[in-house]
Order: sequence, then structure tokens, then C-alpha cells
Amino acid sequence: MVEDSVQCLHVRPRRYVLPFPNQPTEDTHTVFKNVGMKMATNLIIRVPSCLMYKGREYNHGHHYGISYRMGEAGSPGGGDSPPIETVRTFFPETWIWDLVEVGDSGTKEVSLTVPDTITTWETEAFCLSPQGFGLAPRKEITVFQPFFLELSLPYSIIRGEHFELKATVFNYLTSCIMVNVAPTPSLEYTLTPLSGDRYTFCLCGSERKTVSWTMAPSALGVVNVSVSAEAVASHASCDNEIVSVPERGRIDVVTRSLIVKAEGVEMSETYNWLLCPKGETLTEEVDPQLPENVIVGSARASVSVLGDILGRALNNLDGLLQMPYGCGEQNMALLAPNIYILQYLTNTQQLTQAIKDKATNFLTSGYQRQLNYKHQDGAYSTFGSGPGNTWLTAFVVRSFAKAQSFVFIDSQKIEESMIWLNNTQKKNGCFQKSGNLFNNKMKGGVSDEVTLSAYITAAFLEMNRSIEDPEVKKSLSCLKESVGDLSNTYTTALLAYVFTLAGDMETRAQLLKHLDSVSTQQGGFLHWSQTAADTSASLSVEISSYVLLAKLGASPTAEDLGYATRIVRWLTTQQNPYGGFSSTQDTVVALQALALYSTLVFSPGGSSAVTVHSPSGQLTFEVNQKNKLLYQEKLLQETTGKFSLEVKGDACAVIQISLQYNVPTPSVVATLDVEVAPRVDCTSRRRGLTLGIKVLYTGTEASTNMVILDIKMLSGFAPDPQSLERLKGAVLVNRVEQNGDHVLVYISELEKHVPIHYTLDLIQELQVQNLKPAVVKIYDYYQPSDQDDTEYIYTCDTA
Repeated sequence: MVEDSVQCLHVRPRRYVLPFPNQPTEDTHTVFKNVGMKMATNLIIRVPSCLMYKGREYNHGHHYGISYRMGEAGSPGGGDSPPIETVRTFFPETWIWDLVEVGDSGTKEVSLTVPDTITTWETEAFCLSPQGFGLAPRKEITVFQPFFLELSLPYSIIRGEHFELKATVFNYLTSCIMVNVAPTPSLEYTLTPLSGDRYTFCLCGSERKTVSWTMAPSALGVVNVSVSAEAVASHASCDNEIVSVPERGRIDVVTRSLIVKAEGVEMSETYNWLLCPKGETLTEEVDPQLPENVIVGSARASVSVLGDILGRALNNLDGLLQMPYGCGEQNMALLAPNIYILQYLTNTQQLTQAIKDKATNFLTSGYQRQLNYKHQDGAYSTFGSGPGNTWLTAFVVRSFAKAQSFVFIDSQKIEESMIWLNNTQKKNGCFQKSGNLFNNKMKGGVSDEVTLSAYITAAFLEMNRSIEDPEVKKSLSCLKESVGDLSNTYTTALLAYVFTLAGDMETRAQLLKHLDSVSTQQGGFLHWSQTAADTSASLSVEISSYVLLAKLGASPTAEDLGYATRIVRWLTTQQNPYGGFSSTQDTVVALQALALYSTLVFSPGGSSAVTVHSPSGQLTFEVNQKNKLLYQEKLLQETTGKFSLEVKGDACAVIQISLQYNVPTPSVVATLDVEVAPRVDCTSRRRGLTLGIKVLYTGTEASTNMVILDIKMLSGFAPDPQSLERLKGAVLVNRVEQNGDHVLVYISELEKHVPIHYTLDLIQELQVQNLKPAVVKIYDYYQPSDQDDTEYIYTCDTA
């Protein structure tokens, strides 16, 4: 006989269940069963083995009376066991992207922690082996809990704005529950209830309910917002049903981060020192000042100390520049520094397994990304389309050849690119230009052909190609003919490095002598600029780095090292807070030069004590051989006033004071200009606005380098997906990407006095009160100081 499983029967007050008191205990089910009858019915003819009443489970005793026990999840009266609490803080948009070596067994178990998002993940896997390529069928992983909470809040807001924080509770249980929703108190924001006293409520199966508060942040930076939903025990009934308490996930806590930004435009200043005491005490002083129009409360300062010039870069291998990385050359700027740092740490026996794993992971992923920009003929281009770029192709092959020491790089890919480069060589030995130079300020008295040929020749020589190699021999011959024209400082420095690699000491000496005569020397600092009037920090860093490579590339003497130290001291003053410099190429060349210098002067011993005296006290740091690569940072209480540094010992210390603050959007005359005209229909049911953007270049060059248009979203707004797609096809636009609350538009170049117009639609996803303006910025990617800013606002009533 087939019988349904017996479950505890939920009963409400005033409901009774057979048998009556003092009556026979045999129910209808038992009677029919005893006489051998089979039944099919949905009537309650069987006394349940247990009852569930007000959260308590009641079971029949063996004799008279009824025994009961507490349910595992507790009861209306409470219990000894603590509530089961789920705390959810990890909500990535993508989860796993990993390379796993399976080995000979053919199987591999990987332990992973599932993210906290209530969703279904779709997994894909493929494998490569000598036997071929395998593709696994897609599998789904569903992350679910029957009772949970979701928060609705914007990605970021401006200080002074406030918005409606919504918390939605979902109940996918079969029974009703009593829910209490409560935010975690914080000094970083205030919450004003918008749902009256309705934060404790009934929620039956397959229902959801939303409660809300007005949130007004008071602190800048990343603010964590936590809200909990608890299924509480209660004697009240919901929909004529006694509420239950679920066994799992009785409390669901969700923590989401909100970025609170200051008004205006963020600015930063860094003060850097490389101090190498030799038993004595070295001191420095600095008196940072904030501009008069600084946004109140936006200033913050920190001091960091390292025992190695490359330590800051090592700490930020994935973010040396706070710039977009959406093209082939920018991807290489992420990849190449890993090579030079790995070479340095290997040569000085400081490479740990943790650092090696981190750097080689970046190399592997960077290599895979770079192949997206490769053409069938072996060339590489900025965005993977159009003509191959000789400069970029040379940059790629020199980097890939060096990376082969640390990760797998397909030699066939390098060979294809080498053949393509060889085919661009002209009869005179120089190379034919294809594609644009990265930075048009490299141009000068010497033709682009010589600059380009010098760069490609340096790449060949760094790959250990012999000077007797036919292509190298011809290119050196071409470069030798141009040595008489020294009007372009950048090209002269690059040529000095090329002839150092080639071992032509006579030509090298001639070039270095001229470079010394046009250098800028101040105290213990030494650097070069393209021209006396040129203020390009990016180009100065690159030129000075090539001189440093030339000085150190041929068995340097003690005098050469002393000369190089003055260049290094200046280079370290130009580093940004992340260990990079102004742009991509200067960062790559400078870190290559600093790695070579650090290898030559490395000392395995020594220690120093660093003391930073501030107006309110002092901070101390210890630098020794065990922690020389450790990034040590402390916040400063003051942002202005006199700070003094003191380094005592016999080990070098790299010290940086970083100052960040906001100022109102400037209205200055610049070579780049951006104007924004927002158009909005306040009567439309679909709340949003359209940005009409005009960009213009009025500088001295015929055209700009690649330009980035950075459009920040208003708080609570997002770009319309269809409008974003249309923008990708607009004139001169090579790429459009979304990064947080910013839309980044890559513009190939702007011709002088030719205005270009763009349009972008924005949609309001979340209403924010007291809305602040958002900034639209345009800047030259390779000369970030060439920039302009403006702002826009949503004019409809948001009260």
C-alpha cells in the first residue's frame, strides 16, 4: 500500500484534532487499515504523529498526555541556540576567470567560495592538451536562500546629496514569517525613516516587501551601508496562519559600499625623496600649501616609506596609472613593468613565490589581451584594426622576448612580428612609419623616421640580435648618418641608448657630451626637457630615463653611478602615488631605467630609521633588508604646515608625502576645450537627459595625440545602453567603455580649430535629492596636463 509521508500538522488557535478526550485512540485510518481496506482520500482521517503550534512541535507520548520539544530553529518563546546569521558583502559582476593545470590524472578539484549574490552563475570551461582542444558543456550554479534582503543604492554620490535607500525582503518559504528590518547605526551617515513604523511586518510565502530611509552621508570616501532582516518569533498571526521561524538564514545581513565624493575636481600633489645616508643623518623639509579655493573637508595627506625605489611600483602592479587601459599600447604599459621588476628581483635574489605568482599572472593575462590587437600579418595596432603600427609592434616584440624568461610566450607570434618589422625597412636602413607616434611632442628637428628607427633598433638589440645582423647593421648605418643633427633632445637621448647597446662607444660619448651640455642641473638633481620652454613632465621623464639607460649600459664607473644617482633622484620626484609617472611610455621607460640602476647599486645589508616630524607630532618608520619591499603608509593629521624628514642609518629610504584635495571646476583657457549642453524634458514619464558635448583643440600643433573624454554620471544616473552603442560609432571614436560611474571615450585625435560634437543619453535609475553637478573632462592621454573641465546638472525638480 502506498502511503503519503506524515508531516507535522500546523494548527491555529481554536482548531482541534481527533481523538477527543476519553475517546478510543484508533482513528479512521487505523480502522480501515486493520480490516485490509485500501483508501485514496484527501480527508484528514489520520491522527498526525505531531502538531506544530506557535513554533512548538508536539509529539504523542507513549502513555497519557502530550510531550513537546523545541523546534531546531527556536520558537516564539526563544531558545538557547543563537540565531543563524548570514552576512553577505561580496557582490561581483563576474566571478571566476582562472587558468588551472589539470595534470596527468585528467581531473582537478578547485575549492572556491561562492559570491554572496542571489543569482544563477553560468560556468564555461575549456581545456588544451597535446591531444587537442576540449570544450565542456555549460553548467549552472544557483546561489539561493529562501529568505533574503536586497539593497538599492547608487554607485556613488556627491557629499551634500541624499537619496532613498531601499531594502527589499524576499520570502520564498512555504509559510509566513514575521520580519524585522533594521539598519546598522553609523557615524558616517544619517538615516531618516520613510516607512513610518512599518519596519516589522508579516511576509507570507512568495511575497516581497520594500522599506526605505532617506540617507544623507556625512563622511567622504567609501562608506559601508549595512541593513539586516531578521525572521523573528511572534504570537501574531499572518493571513490566519501562525508565523514560523526558518531553520536557516533567520538573519540576513547585507553590506554594500557607497562612494561619497567631494564636490569639484580632484587634484593631487606628491613630494618625493630618495635619501641614502652613509652613517650620517640626512634631513629634508617641505611646507605643502592648499589653494585658497580648496573644497572644505576634501583634503587628506599621507606619508609612505619604502626601502627600495621600485617598491611603490611593485605594490601597484595593476594600477601604476589612474588612467584608462583600453587599447593595445596601454595594455603593454601594464604588462612591461612586471618584466623589469621580475628581472630586478631575480638578479638581486629578492624574488619571493608570492611576488612571482602575482607578477606572472599579470604577464599571462596581459599577453592574452595583447593578442586581441594582433593582425594576421604579425603587426599590432592600437585598437586591433586599421594599419599596423611599427612603433607598437616593436614595443610588443621587445617586451614579449623578455617575458619569455617568466611565462609562456609563443615564439611563432614574435617571429611573425619580426618578419613584419623587417619588411618595413627601407633601402637606406631606416624603417617606414606606419601608424602614429604615441606622443606628437617627440617630433622635432630630426624626422620621425629617425626616431622610429632608433626605437626599433633598440628593440632588436635588447632582444640580443647581433650588430652584424643584416637588418640591425643597415639600421645602425642609417642612424649614424643622422648623428650630426642634435636638435631633438628626445631623439638624441634615444640614439645614445641605441649606440650604447651596439657598443659604439665613440658615437655614444659624442651624444652624451651634447646631452650633458643641454641638461638642467639643480642641486643634486639632473634632468632633460625637449626644449627650454617645454613643460611636459611626461617627455622629460622619458628623455631622462633614456640618458640613464645609456649611462648605465656600458660597465659604469663610480663617476657614472654618481651621475646616474642625480638623474634617479630627479626621477623619483616625478613619481605619482602609485609608483608610475605621468603616462604610459614614460612609466615603462623610467621603470626599466630604475630597475637597471637598482640592480647595479643593490646592497644586501643596512638599515635606517625614518622620522617624519609634523605640526602635531612625529611618525617613525624602520627600513631594513627584511622589509625593504614593504609598503609602509600612515595618514597625516595635518594637510598643511611644515614637515621635516630625518633619515639615519646606512640604507636608502624612498619617502613620499601625498596630498589630495578637491577644488571647484576650473574655468581656465586651455588648448583643449569641452562644452556640455544638457537637454531635458521634465514632463516625460521616462526621467533622464541628453548631453550635447562639443570638443575643440586650439593648440600649436596641427592635431592632438589620442584624447580621452571622461564623462562622469550624475548621482543616480546611468548611460542609456543604446545611446552608448551609437557613441561607439561616432566620428573619430576608437573605443567607448564604462568604468564605475564614468563613461570613457577614446578619440583618435582632434584637428586644430575643428569642433567635434557628441551626444549621450542618460537614464535616472535612482532619485537623489539635492543633486550636485557632475564633471566632464577632456585630456591628452600622453600629456595629461593638457586638459579642460566643465560640469552639467539635471534641471528638473528632484525634491
